Amino acid sequence: MVVDRIQIERLSKSYGAVQVLKDIDISVPEGCFVALVGPSGCGKSTLLRTIAGLEPITGGTLRIDGQVVNDVPPRKRDVAMVFQSYALYPHMNIEKNMSYSLRLRRAAPKVIRESIDGVARTLGLDHLLERMPRQLSGGQRQRVAMGRAIVRNPKVFLFDEPLSNLDAALRVHMRTEIRKLHQRLAATSVYVTHDQIEAMTMADHVVVMRAGEVEQQGAPLTLYHRPANRFVAGFIGSPSMNFIEAVIGPDGRSARFGGMQGGAAQTLDLGRTLPAGSEVWIGLRPEHLQLHREARGLRGVIDTVETTGSMNFIAVKLDAVAAPVMIAQAGVCGIGSGEAIGLGIASEHIHVFDRKTERAL
Repeated sequence: MVVDRIQIERLSKSYGAVQVLKDIDISVPEGCFVALVGPSGCGKSTLLRTIAGLEPITGGTLRIDGQVVNDVPPRKRDVAMVFQSYALYPHMNIEKNMSYSLRLRRAAPKVIRESIDGVARTLGLDHLLERMPRQLSGGQRQRVAMGRAIVRNPKVFLFDEPLSNLDAALRVHMRTEIRKLHQRLAATSVYVTHDQIEAMTMADHVVVMRAGEVEQQGAPLTLYHRPANRFVAGFIGSPSMNFIEAVIGPDGRSARFGGMQGGAAQTLDLGRTLPAGSEVWIGLRPEHLQLHREARGLRGVIDTVETTGSMNFIAVKLDAVAAPVMIAQAGVCGIGSGEAIGLGIASEHIHVFDRKTERAL
């Protein structure tokens, strides 16, 4: 039986009259890696700090291991936090930084030695224990910060954007290392990030937040394939989903767009029936669009082509659509700006959102 390590029920947080967290409901099973993701200011770091006990909550209930901890001080919650800034003591060597919490608890010297040696080997830090933080690279310092949390053997690990200060290549390496470490320790972890790629590649469960509310939560691929609304659809996935304003045709099985400024309207078969006349957004992921040299499917003209070697990012101006549509295509491109083309997409990859509510249909 899977037990919830963390239970958050209708949690709210206000600063005076400003409500920054609104009726948050999240359950984190034991051993699960949960990512809180969203744009800056969405409340994800504030939520993490309420779990840690660094911020009091205004309403709702927060449980750790079944115990209500609303008013329990941080030191008694048995959680460990890893910060973006590493927060290492500059005057202590790596061994003393990692053992600091154990020494505060007056752990036996043998216990401290065994804990530090084991964690240092796991993180590849055993040859760096006598060095000072200033002598380490950013990636090494982040591993020390994680090691300091691990030696405590807490109930919950909390990560507050720990990779934001690292360069792109090191971020990729460190997210793999954190995921491997999580699998090895089977520890319950809550990870805050603004980077949806980090969330998708690392987490078992992703919580997408906006303006202090949970927009959707679930397995990473569930959010990718079945976004609940236009915001989640546009936030999850890279490059971002394309959106086209359209109206459901009289047959209810096609979407009609364009044709407002004298151009010919285009239609797209949806493969399902929706109420005729509904005003909608059509969502098309760049990686699901197929480019055809002949003018079939959606008609358009190549605007720009950007290649990274393995991938091509192609902007297409569709007939009767104002904003270009982005396509992501692997392999050799072989086309250039100004060429007339057609676009196709399988109906199962077409997303439809209500124009007013922005909810998925």
